[in-house]
Amino acid sequence: MQVPLLDLKAQYDQIRDEIEPVLRRVVESQYFILGPEVEGLEEEIAAYVGTPTAIGCASGTDALLLPLMALDPEPGDEVILPAFTFFATAGAVWNAGFTPVFCDIDPHTFNVTRESLEAVWSDRTRAVIPVHLFGQMAPMEEILPLAAEHGAVVIEDCAQAIGARRERGDDSVMAGAWGEIGAFSFFPTKNLGGFGDGGIVTALDETLADAVAKLRVHGGRQMYHHEMVGTNSRLDALQAAILRVKLRHLDRWTEGRRKNACRYHGGLDEVDETDLPEVLDGNVHVYNQFTIRARERDRLREHLAERGIGSGIYYPVPLHLQACFSELGGREGQLPESESACRDVLSLPIFPELGEARVDRVIDEIRSFYGH
Repeated sequence: MQVPLLDLKAQYDQIRDEIEPVLRRVVESQYFILGPEVEGLEEEIAAYVGTPTAIGCASGTDALLLPLMALDPEPGDEVILPAFTFFATAGAVWNAGFTPVFCDIDPHTFNVTRESLEAVWSDRTRAVIPVHLFGQMAPMEEILPLAAEHGAVVIEDCAQAIGARRERGDDSVMAGAWGEIGAFSFFPTKNLGGFGDGGIVTALDETLADAVAKLRVHGGRQMYHHEMVGTNSRLDALQAAILRVKLRHLDRWTEGRRKNACRYHGGLDEVDETDLPEVLDGNVHVYNQFTIRARERDRLREHLAERGIGSGIYYPVPLHLQACFSELGGREGQLPESESACRDVLSLPIFPELGEARVDRVIDEIRSFYGH
């Protein structure tokens, strides 16, 4: 029995009859960029996340880049972000004109904490980007007061966390509705993925939202009138139409991921050679990835591959040790938890259509590798 890391065809087979009519609708309208489909998606995502507004853009990377550009940085201004995350977070900071400052992570949740942010905070810190990695939220109730104390903007990187929630008082609040800005990716592998690139910005800060809306269309709302130097980051109507269909299924798919995660926990809990994902109290984890820490990680991955089981390493090199950031002076041993995670992590298949039999197959092979 083959077990792929991800199978997008299985998802498409379920919703083919819903997708194909909306594709025809867009093609027949010949309205391919922005327009009614994008406006509809923006309204639906804003309502889902719980923010006043949402602004569609061309990618998850741009969903980070545009709000950072809106902050209009001066030379030397800094943005703090975790060293253990996908490169796009740091790339957006750099390309917006900020200096990225990397902080360490909690070894159990892989997310930043107030303490890890404070360790690298300076009087040049303009913003902080907590990444809700693998589908679990960072402790925002600790991070927001720290940022407020220093007048810094909080941009949530929600690329892997649409639908994730965290308790606040007697309620729970979605990822993307805590900081001034939330940045989401619709890359096909995400829990809500399109048929190509796409992203969206959710906003509690109306000034930043207005700036993002201008920046995505060359810096102006009125054609040929430019208030800012922006870029071309418009969301395609075809992607928006597809995502509107998929959004109706997102909660069901999330529950499928959570059930698979529960089964992994039941089958691997007694395997001492692995550390399973820990869910922070008050969080609802949506498992874009099910990432374990494994002894002899590379040998385990080879063992699984030889038996037709897919896996992934997210991520093999921490950002402070990437060659392109060498001028920032990163060195080995500087952020030990991030460096340790890069040596140990392994992501297992978790997609909602996986099914119990294939989850059990993965469990059995991991147990066999460690002699259980």
